[in-house]
Amino acid sequence: MATNESKQLVLAAAEAADSKKAEDIRILQLDPSESGLCDYFLICNGTNERQNDAISDEIELQLKKQFGVYANSVEGRRQAEWILMDYVDFIVHIFSPEKREFYGLERLRKSATTISVAEMNQEVAAKSRAVREKTPAKKAAKKAVKKAVKKASVKTAVKKPAAKKSPAKKAAKKAAGKKR
Repeated sequence: MATNESKQLVLAAAEAADSKKAEDIRILQLDPSESGLCDYFLICNGTNERQNDAISDEIELQLKKQFGVYANSVEGRRQAEWILMDYVDFIVHIFSPEKREFYGLERLRKSATTISVAEMNQEVAAKSRAVREKTPAKKAAKKAVKKAVKKASVKTAVKKPAAKKSPAKKAAKKAAGKKR
């Protein structure tokens, strides 16, 4: 099951690709029964190899800057006709238009659901709101528990008797008083 964090990572990668003018950006949510590899494919293409390389650089930079996440591996940078970036929970595929048409990942993954960036943004926002709504209740519960523990500790606290001075200290104090 995809976490909210992995969805945020996919969205950040899609936004980075879009900022470098990637074309036909698609997010495929893979069927868990068919794919034990990852949860999502992010597929896009550039118009040439230099653009593909720039798209992959921008995705790498943004995910590192925003989340401190690095790709497990990056393949195909040298030819830049098909660059694959493995981020464990999702895989980014950056194609040249010819290679994308030839390999047709969308056709190969028929059971995958195509999700638009806008739909995924709505999902992430809804999850974030739900988490924020739960948080005040959790904080109130924690405060109540802390208060109860504090009351219990006050009631059970035993006062220690005042420490008595040792006879040696008393004698030293008297001697000091006589010398003055």
